[in-house]
Amino acid sequence: MGLRIEGEIERVNGKELSYESFVEKYLKKNQPVVLTGLMDDWRACRDWVKDDGQPNLQFFSTHFGKSRVQVADCCTREFTDQKRLEMSVSEFVDHWLEFSAGNCGDDVKCNKRSQSLWYLKDWHFVKEYPKYVAYTTPSFFLDDWLNLYLDTHSMHQHKDTHHDKNDINCADYRFVYMGAKGTWTPLHADVFRSYSWSANVCGKKLWLLLPPLQCHLIFDRNLKTSIYDVHGDISEIKFPGFSQAIWWECTQEQNEIIFVPSGWYHQVHNLEDTISINHNWFNAYNLSWVWNLLLKDYKEAKEYIEDIREICDDFESLCQRNLAANTGMNYYDLFIFIRRFALANLTLLHDLRKDENTFLCLSKAHILISNLVSIREVALRMVSAEAFAEENLNRYSEGNLTALSDIKKITDEPCFIELCTAISRTLETIGGVQAQYHKERNQPIFSSEGKFEVFNDCGCIPCTPEDLVKMIDLFISDLSIHGKDFKFGLQSNICGSETFSIERVVL
Repeated sequence: MGLRIEGEIERVNGKELSYESFVEKYLKKNQPVVLTGLMDDWRACRDWVKDDGQPNLQFFSTHFGKSRVQVADCCTREFTDQKRLEMSVSEFVDHWLEFSAGNCGDDVKCNKRSQSLWYLKDWHFVKEYPKYVAYTTPSFFLDDWLNLYLDTHSMHQHKDTHHDKNDINCADYRFVYMGAKGTWTPLHADVFRSYSWSANVCGKKLWLLLPPLQCHLIFDRNLKTSIYDVHGDISEIKFPGFSQAIWWECTQEQNEIIFVPSGWYHQVHNLEDTISINHNWFNAYNLSWVWNLLLKDYKEAKEYIEDIREICDDFESLCQRNLAANTGMNYYDLFIFIRRFALANLTLLHDLRKDENTFLCLSKAHILISNLVSIREVALRMVSAEAFAEENLNRYSEGNLTALSDIKKITDEPCFIELCTAISRTLETIGGVQAQYHKERNQPIFSSEGKFEVFNDCGCIPCTPEDLVKMIDLFISDLSIHGKDFKFGLQSNICGSETFSIERVVL
């Protein structure tokens, strides 16, 4: 069954694209794009690539050979993914070199190679080698709430849902991928329905992407199982809509970065020996995608164990534990996440009142308030969730209860100050303003002085989504910074609930 390929991904010189244009054209519209010209000064492009453009595999064996990594066997399916193996980087490189196309000395070895395509995936390289600065994240992708949070916090507070070896439940979502020609990744949408960006350090990839509005076409009649390989033997009876899908195709060259938006299913093939750097991330522009995924997966987790509800002492907690195990987070995890980001954004808004640069101050304030508007919208949708009923909150773990209730403890933690500082640095960079401005005036990028007092007048401790909505409303409904007023309006969203929108900022 041939694919209908009609969509084409735009190529843009990243050096000529402003952050504001990237947001308007691609983040807000959830559209893919290939960016060029952003990898010229990366150390990875020098160290990891030989003069002939091939991967410098010996460099990895010499410098990182003892690292333990996950390797996908591209020839063996295991449930909905490829079978995973664990080995050292040196072992992976040895296998690659032994079965490389150039070393096929006989038909037996070549046949064996075709059945031994191994693809190193999800290597947490940055976490493992923080002092080796392989690359600099382009400014377009710096507003990365997921990895900023995981740099200082754990995603889970409940001991039963924390597993160090769980691939989903990991320390960060910054990865290195390495694979020989012919390796590939099956059809999928990214974890948490996050954005992703993938940079080809060397090699060439073929991407097949499907827009979110057509993704139902790759599922079976019950919308439970999706297609594994678009080039495989696909049953028209089981997947009746597949032939109607209209795909986008893109060949990604060396030193190009592709931005993959939320909810776009994609299948990727390495057309040459390839090394890539990949991040998953989300922020204000796709936070609703994360909540929508949790809603869907929670419903499935709940239906799966519905028959034991009557004999289960704490059915809701069991649903949430299963959701965290299957999806990588649950309702409580996401609420604690957005609550900490709300507190950090409110703290930074308060801190801006001391900034001498009025224009910079208002530019930052606009971003911070946009973040809070997005958080408010998701929190409002959480209000009716059974998980946040009083009886269910009282049953939940001590770690989560502390994270939900003790606002002073949270704001006093070094990790909270680190999160505020990281967000502030991001605002400096994406706004095109350097920290030199603060250095010259002997000002820190973020001041923790008085950070708790900023919440004294709010009148509530945001222990629930409803409390968080009230807190944000109190802070931003009548906001003035440096004498400039931020005007807001209430509008109904597609769910019928009211959300704030920024109507006008008087600069």
